[in-house]
Amino acid sequence: MDVCLPHAHGCPPLTARLRAAPEDFVVEEILGYAADGEGEHALLIVEKRGANTEWVARELARFAGVPPVAVGYAGLKDRHAVTRQAFSVQLGRRADPDWSAFPHAEVRVLAAARHRRKLKRGALAGNRFVLALREVSGDREAAERTLVALSARGAPNYFGEQRFGRGGDNLAQARAMFAGRRVDRATRGLLLSATRSHLFNAALAERVRRQAWDTPLDGELWCLDGSRSWFGPQAFDAGLAARLRAFDIHPSGPLWGRGDTPAADACGELERGIAAQWPELVAGLEAAGLEHERRPLRLRPHELTWTWQGVETLQLSFVLPAGAYATSMVRELART
Repeated sequence: MDVCLPHAHGCPPLTARLRAAPEDFVVEEILGYAADGEGEHALLIVEKRGANTEWVARELARFAGVPPVAVGYAGLKDRHAVTRQAFSVQLGRRADPDWSAFPHAEVRVLAAARHRRKLKRGALAGNRFVLALREVSGDREAAERTLVALSARGAPNYFGEQRFGRGGDNLAQARAMFAGRRVDRATRGLLLSATRSHLFNAALAERVRRQAWDTPLDGELWCLDGSRSWFGPQAFDAGLAARLRAFDIHPSGPLWGRGDTPAADACGELERGIAAQWPELVAGLEAAGLEHERRPLRLRPHELTWTWQGVETLQLSFVLPAGAYATSMVRELART
């Protein structure tokens, strides 16, 4: 990933080790609804340790005797973690298998109930994280101030480095794809997503440098909190200012697609300047036929708490909206 991502709250006051063990990075999905209690899908709550979401989905399909396409999940979860997430398995009228007999020690089915619909990607209210930073060193008083600032203002909503593959290789693969290399459908989607994420991060990084990641520029487009909807541009007034303070709306950045950015004035000029730095990436996204979308520039952790466990361990607990990266918040606090 060839773009520097500046910090919004100054230099991180700590250095620490993250993911010393999978149990140091615990993620629990918040679906926001319960199983219907009937239907042709089994809605499973699965705990996995050190396992890939897509691999778990394939193994669930094999165990249930259904094709892989019959298994749905709302989001990809980190492999190097302990995660609790939902899967749906389309069984039709067949009885559920004995989920307790699932034959992989690193995966446990915690609950199962019938549901009417297949789980769709992104169909989440959020994710709860419990993280342990170990071998911590640095200025604890400054760290406390940063944590208070994160709770009050949030952090830049950067896409995490895992979006870009090992060593950022997804971007190199995307360039090759745009130059004519053939890839399968799943890989194509992954590379298009990485390309959009890169351009978004570049635009957000410039907004952070201008100290305008949580305040508007002229010509701003606004994202509604907890929604993919956006609106604008419109003049910034007292009503928008109140909604911004209440975290009801957020300044937004581009998920690039066909045509010019819909942002205007200073905001549009900034985004066109970013696009001009990577014309081959922009052209590839436009040729792929993607529509222009928006993503909030800031993320705010809910229910943020922290506990010092001895001298060298800091435990963090917080909730983030779906699509936000815990590592994008932690990087404001500690170099890991």
